[in-house]
Amino acid sequence: MKTLRGFSLVELLVGIAIFSILAALAAPSFSTWILNAKIRTTAESIQTGLQIARTEAVKRNTTVRFQLINSTDDSCDLSTSGPHWVVSMDSAKSKCGTPASDTAAPRIIQLRNGAEGSDSRTTVLAGLSSVVFNGMGRLPATSAPVAIDVKNPTSDLCLPGGRVRCLRIEVKSAGQIRMCDPALTTSDSQGCS
Repeated sequence: MKTLRGFSLVELLVGIAIFSILAALAAPSFSTWILNAKIRTTAESIQTGLQIARTEAVKRNTTVRFQLINSTDDSCDLSTSGPHWVVSMDSAKSKCGTPASDTAAPRIIQLRNGAEGSDSRTTVLAGLSSVVFNGMGRLPATSAPVAIDVKNPTSDLCLPGGRVRCLRIEVKSAGQIRMCDPALTTSDSQGCS
């Protein structure tokens, strides 16, 4: 007589129950991990845009702007909380739908839609809507350092020891661009100055 191999109904139910309990325990950590990844993606995108603007300013030996904007079409306006950004040689206000060009204003170099890689659970808060780099890759002499915060709209989660890690992109007067964690102390190499 042959014996059948496989799982009994009781063994299958026990396995499903154990898997369900483990999934329920892991879900909050997984959702926090996803939120942290979205914040990091948004911050890295902004940092990349700033680096493109600085590099193009040095390469072209002229002023280049990084601008936060509220939309990517011709109705765009500069915004300190804009999820989108554009790198151009002229002001892109009301001209964001213009194709990239070296001759036609606003002479757009690159444009990025904020929906690429981020979502509504991240917010951008900047002191300025536009950062201008001169031909030396520096901020103009009259400009103060710039800070752009990327965080969760419920900012209480970003406190030291909190589950969500908020990030800041700092642009110094000499043109250095770095990403840091505002919840860490200044003595920490990943903390903000």
